[in-house]
Amino acid sequence: MDEGLSHPALAALDGRDRAFARALVMATLRHLGPIDSALQSRVKKAPPDKVVQILRLGVAQAFVLKTPAHAAVTTSVDLVAQDKGLQMFKGLVNAVLRGLVREPPQLDDPELMAPSWLYARWRAAFGVDASRAIAATIAQEPATDLSVKDPRRAVELATALEAVILPGGSLRTTKRGDIATWPDFAEGGWWVQDAAAAIPARLLGAQPGQTALDMCAAPGGKTLQLAAAGAEVVALDRSAVRLKRVAENLTRLALSAEVVAADAATWPDRRTFDAVLLDAPCSATGTFRRHPDVLWAAKPSDVAGLAAVQSKLLDAAARRTKPGGHLVYCVCSLEPEEGEGQVAAFLGRTAGMSIDPISAGEGGTPQASIKADGTLRILPHIEGGMDGFYVARFRKA
Repeated sequence: MDEGLSHPALAALDGRDRAFARALVMATLRHLGPIDSALQSRVKKAPPDKVVQILRLGVAQAFVLKTPAHAAVTTSVDLVAQDKGLQMFKGLVNAVLRGLVREPPQLDDPELMAPSWLYARWRAAFGVDASRAIAATIAQEPATDLSVKDPRRAVELATALEAVILPGGSLRTTKRGDIATWPDFAEGGWWVQDAAAAIPARLLGAQPGQTALDMCAAPGGKTLQLAAAGAEVVALDRSAVRLKRVAENLTRLALSAEVVAADAATWPDRRTFDAVLLDAPCSATGTFRRHPDVLWAAKPSDVAGLAAVQSKLLDAAARRTKPGGHLVYCVCSLEPEEGEGQVAAFLGRTAGMSIDPISAGEGGTPQASIKADGTLRILPHIEGGMDGFYVARFRKA
């Protein structure tokens, strides 16, 4: 979205129109399944891709953003008319959208919100009721969660940012607009981080003076947490480009960490650490509240491929953990192969590593998310909404 909104055509718009463009795209993505179902019932042969996109936007404009129907139809027809190669589809766009205006589609069916293969996986893993509740949150725009550099300022910042303080210490605000203009951003008082994403670093319990390794550090929220806790942090990531964001945030918050661009699985440095955090690359299906496009970009084959990467990184993380130290593994995925299955396999092949059970309330951990084995499965619909995560904490003998 950031790259798209920097396009010259959008940059030429005033702020209000740019905000509307973003809102329209996000509304379309959040309701893409039901929108496509409604369109497929009225279009026998799929038109060119650009026409499909215009139809999707038209439906979202009329039925999600509640733009007056005639304006949504006219705008969509005008968009098709602007392209000489597509002018023959003006009648189709007009007829389809006007037909939907006469018979409004149902855009809130949970079973249509996610791709069918993904919804079937959730139903198998979490049951009928939970899978419907998870899918229903796709359509909901989330509030913004913030992590505070100095917990002693939480009440002060909550007041300034019109926020509530969540269990664990995150702030949640319904403020909108450019976050760089919000109170205490430039001064480095806080950073944006989903409440669920803030839990793993808290569970690591890094203390001042301890060494900590954030193995897949970008975009840097967990590195900032570890540094703010007083640990001596190495922020490791294979992407030098993404590490620039980490370095910028460290500077803004006046925190320090050693930033290293390298593949965590093959990093030649021989150091070991008191605390190791592995937020592993994953399918990211748990992040759909803020990134609904991940649901439609994902493929069934992605899960198995990423699970193999996670296994290598977990083995590397175990080697990096000092005897008596802690390792926290997490993924922002709802897929069991990347969470529960990954941990079971790791324990089966790794001597000296054992689960260090997570307690309800610890680090802001929701009671409903604690599993019988002491690991954590956060689902997006609980506790007022947060990203989906799986977290396991290990102690090395």
